[in-house]
Amino acid sequence: MKEDQDPQLPSFDFKSFMVDKVNAVNQALDSAVPLRDPVKIHEAMRYSLLAGGKRVRPVLCLAACDLVGGKESMVMPAACALEMIHTMSLVHDDLPCMDNDDLRRGKPTNHKVYGEDIAVLAGDALLAFSFEHIAVSTVGVTPDRIVRAIGELAKSIGAEGLAAGQVVDITSEGLTNVGLDHLEFIHVHKTAPLLEAAAVLGAILGGGHDEDVEKLRKFARNIGLLFQVVDDILDVTKSSKELGKTAGKDLVADKVTYPKSMGINKSKEFAEKLKSDALELLQGFDPEKSTPLIALANYIAYRQN
Repeated sequence: MKEDQDPQLPSFDFKSFMVDKVNAVNQALDSAVPLRDPVKIHEAMRYSLLAGGKRVRPVLCLAACDLVGGKESMVMPAACALEMIHTMSLVHDDLPCMDNDDLRRGKPTNHKVYGEDIAVLAGDALLAFSFEHIAVSTVGVTPDRIVRAIGELAKSIGAEGLAAGQVVDITSEGLTNVGLDHLEFIHVHKTAPLLEAAAVLGAILGGGHDEDVEKLRKFARNIGLLFQVVDDILDVTKSSKELGKTAGKDLVADKVTYPKSMGINKSKEFAEKLKSDALELLQGFDPEKSTPLIALANYIAYRQN
């Protein structure tokens, strides 16, 4: 897929928008998880949490909040919580008992620096603190919306969400007769849930109507699946240096991927369809406020790492 410039976005500087939002998220994360006793676990938490990354989930959360008329301050704790959970999933994914990876975001993985025991606990601590952070630090939002947001987030990462996708992904390695429905189940539950939660939490905490929340849920589900299809394509077409993580590891692990199931060209066509379906769901919202979400969908579709 080549880089594309959407003709509808001539005046929107997506790069500046991302830099601005990512800086705000990084500052909020740095403040939320300071270095304190016990030092070792906070060091390990901060090592992975502040190691960079695209911050797609928190930015999506902020953009969804803005789309429904909310303020950034109302949703920043939730945006940070999403990144804490995403970081936890990466720390645990990289462990020898899971994907057994040595490289993440261009740096040694958490367990390579702090050991497996501390890596597990750092992930656990990030997961627990994410919910505490929303509950304690969210301001300007009614309690019922905060409770609803916490419930949505918990469901997205439990046995009906992220954990379900992970289990089916692990148990599918080496299988030869896996259909596209099976593959879609894995990624609708493994990759899409946190992106879906990001949009839904942004809409709920920003004061959106139920109809807006559901439209954004479907939008995020599409770009979540899109994110994974592109990830699968990049894994077989880019180098480790270009990706900042180990390239070709899906092939080595004999994982079920879109290129393996439908080939590179069909995978690219599927990615385009997912992007189009996602953008269709934004029709009816304020065109100016939906511009960052349109640009975000394009970014996910055409990213190179």
